[in-house]
Amino acid sequence: MRPAAYINDQLQKYLPRVHARLPAFILLTRLDKPIGTLLLLWPTLGALWLAANGWPHWHLLFIFALGTLLMRSAGCCINDFADSNIDGDVLRTENRAIVTGQVTRKEAVLCFLGLCLAAFVLLLFTNMLTIWMSFGAVVLTAAYPFMKRYTHLPQVVLGMAFSWGILMTFTAQTGELPPTTAWVLYVANCLWTVAYDTQYAMVDREYDLKIGVKSTAILFGDADRMMIGALQGMFLFALFLAGGQFQLSGLYYLSLLAAAGLFVYQHWLIRHRDTDGCFKAFLNNHWVGLAVFVGVVLGV
Repeated sequence: MRPAAYINDQLQKYLPRVHARLPAFILLTRLDKPIGTLLLLWPTLGALWLAANGWPHWHLLFIFALGTLLMRSAGCCINDFADSNIDGDVLRTENRAIVTGQVTRKEAVLCFLGLCLAAFVLLLFTNMLTIWMSFGAVVLTAAYPFMKRYTHLPQVVLGMAFSWGILMTFTAQTGELPPTTAWVLYVANCLWTVAYDTQYAMVDREYDLKIGVKSTAILFGDADRMMIGALQGMFLFALFLAGGQFQLSGLYYLSLLAAAGLFVYQHWLIRHRDTDGCFKAFLNNHWVGLAVFVGVVLGV
């Protein structure tokens, strides 16, 4: 058989199977729910702008935008693998791909590894320091889903994972380890991540208490709203300090005021701690990230 005919035969054989499984893997990787990607994307791109002191290299913009999508999807795969025995007991997660049998646990791990490999290939077009830094991102991404069994602070590990790309933008853009100013951004984003993921955990708190899963929402208890407010306040203060360190213009500080207004709205949403309000508050953080990113771009 000629090579072209063989390839055509194989495509006709396997493409229908791939097409049939595609919805299951979209569900597994949350490509139909981009909120996680956006929450990861805005601070990463903002850091890239600051590292470049303006428009970054176009190839780095592409690498970090696509890499963010790939690593967020990879995180969803390993998360569903880790939670496959408890997701069926939670209303919000009972229809996930592994629970319903659309994807096996082995397939979820293979998908995680494949997405990490794809993200790694992107980083081959950066520099050696950034490549070495990427191993930290993979470790944090893989570790986070398992932390909720051992500590009430899994949101802190998520914050570290979601903020790691900030450090990598500096190494990719400058070729050097991030300066102190970059670590201020890293800490700020960790604080914000813990705040919004606590809102997210408040949605599942009643189920998590029953099945023994730990979270900051359970740890904070009745002080949850106060702690979220404190974390948000520290986030804004850290970004205020970063604005001075990077010598950003007044437009940047206007974006912080916009973010503060959005935080006030979120507290109104979670005032009764009902699940719908907490979930809407969590989703609203996309606008916080976007506002700060726009402020960085206009303020550099």
